[in-house]
Parts: sequence; structure tokens; C-alpha cells
Amino acid sequence: MSKGGEGASEPVTLRDVAAAAGVSLATASKALNGQGRMTAETRKRVREVAARLGFRPNALAQSLLRRRSFTVGLLTNDTYGRFSLPLMAGITDALVDKGVSVFLCNVEDDPRLAQLHVNAMLDKRVDGIIATGKRIDRRLPVDLSNLGIPAVYAFTEPDPGAAAFVSDDEAGARLATEHFLGLGRRRIAHITGPASFSVVNLRAKACHDVQAQAGLSPFPPLMGAWSEAWGHEAVGRLFAGRGAKPDAIFCGNDMIARGVIDALRERGLSVPEDVGVIGFDNWEIIASQSRPPLTSIDMNLAALGRQAGLALLAQVDGRPVEPGVRKLPCRLVVRESCGSPRHDGETPSTRGG
Repeated sequence: MSKGGEGASEPVTLRDVAAAAGVSLATASKALNGQGRMTAETRKRVREVAARLGFRPNALAQSLLRRRSFTVGLLTNDTYGRFSLPLMAGITDALVDKGVSVFLCNVEDDPRLAQLHVNAMLDKRVDGIIATGKRIDRRLPVDLSNLGIPAVYAFTEPDPGAAAFVSDDEAGARLATEHFLGLGRRRIAHITGPASFSVVNLRAKACHDVQAQAGLSPFPPLMGAWSEAWGHEAVGRLFAGRGAKPDAIFCGNDMIARGVIDALRERGLSVPEDVGVIGFDNWEIIASQSRPPLTSIDMNLAALGRQAGLALLAQVDGRPVEPGVRKLPCRLVVRESCGSPRHDGETPSTRGG
């Protein structure tokens, strides 16, 4: 907004905000910066007036005054943004009220490109850096440990002594398996990704342990690719031969689950009446469009990003943050691919399924 009538370009100043709100210049400044002592009503009034007048603080002046740029860098090698974009939404949510902007740099898996991006961030005097990636057991191809600015890690392996945030994959797998048990499913198979991923082994062990504690004999986990094709192929293996067949399948991601559902349908099996299916990731575009819609474990990436953003902001403000990896809870998003609870002794045939 401009002052002085139509066609004028002079910007609204802090003095204009103070006059319109009926407070001193110092009070207006403190109200907008969240500082000083004043009533909540006064602070609210000043901010409402500033918003109505279209007041925009001089970012450069604020940066010089506080020796901060009010920008944070987000480094990732997650080319598709499957994990980094929800994280960035959470980070932005945590920082936007503090006037801090976030800009994203994709380093792929190229150490030279990663260092170029880090150097550019340092040249822009970012207040800190958040690193994230495609998996929690691999580091980005750049060292962030001695930059002279805070660095926080989210959904990627941290440098020693840093604060990091990851989803609790074991707890997520337990949620899925316990949900099946609560529905009366007793033959639970697990189809998942490559054994080289730490989360694959963590989830497989949790799924096995929950069943063993319930007195069941778990199927051996089937490990392969993170793809629909693998889910389809794995169903063929599970249902080949004469052995016991699963009445529930817990999948390592939603893509695998899509392949599983298609393969079951091709065999004349109904989901969820004959076989219940649960995925992992809660990738909305996949889970909601599956037929039937897919129950899935959500890693709460936006909440994870928010925690990482708040931790970085604390470090920027000079407050200590305990180093180490924090595992944040997952949640089960129930849709239609699991069915309703079964009664004792009930089978698909007795249910008309």
C-alpha cells in the first residue's frame, strides 16, 4: 500500500502505523517485533493496523540491526520432493510467524553441487541450514559440521553431535500390525523394500515381534523393490503352493500396496473381505485413489519438519538444543482396505466374502 493518494508510490512507514494505532514509534516497533511490555490488546491493535495499511518492514534494516538474514536454507537430495516438500511445509509453518523465509536447494547426490549450494547459502548469510534426504540412513554429500552456523537434520543421517529428527518406523510398523490383530487377522504377511534400507529391517522386525508376542508364527518378510511391480510379484510368491495363505498384508510403502491390491484382484480375492492391506507413507495421491482406498501409516513429515524448524530457530536465538536423533510418532490413517473387525472363528467364506 502507498501513501498520498492515487498513483503515489511512497511506502507505508512504521511512523504511519504508530500514528494510526495511537501509540509511540517505539511501542509500534516492539509490538511488531514481539518485544517489550504492553497489553495484548495494544500488541494486537498495532499488528492489525500494520496489516490494514500494508506495512512491510525493511528486511535489510532488520537484518543489519539483528545481524540476521531471516533466511534458512533447506538442502535435499530428494529429487522428486516426496519427503522434502512436506518437510518444507512444516519448516515454513514453524518459521513464517518469525519472519523467516526458507529456500530449497536440490543437491542430488553430487558433492560438488552440494558444496556450491552451501557456499551460496553462506554468501547470502543464511541463519542456519536444515538438511533432509531420501532416506534416514544416508548422509547428504556435504559436511555441515563446521560452517559456523546452526545445522539441523530431518529425515536424513546427521553429522555427529547434531540434532536430528526422524519418524519412528518401528512404532509405525507396530501400529499397522496391531491394527490387523485388532481386526481379527491372524496370518499377516509383510512385503517391503530392499534389505539395504535400515527402515526395511526395523519395520520387518517390529512386524515379526508383534505377531510373535501374540503367539503367532509370522510369515518371513518378502524384501524387494519399492515398486508396484514388486508388490504384484510378491503376491504371486505368497499364494503359490499349498502352504497357509495370508489374510492380511502389511506393505513397506503405498506403491507396493497398490501392486498387492491389483494382484489380489487378479486372483479373484477381495480387499478387504479376503485379505486386508495396509501401506506405509500415506502418499495421498496413491492411497486415496486406490480401490479400495488404502489404509496407510503416515510419517507425519510436516510435524517432523516443524520440529526441525523450531530446533533450528532455537539455535539461531542462542538457546541450547540437545544433540542426538529424536524419533517422532507415526499415525495410522484408516481407510477401506482393512475391513471391519472379525468375530471369533469368522472366515471370509462365512461372511459371504
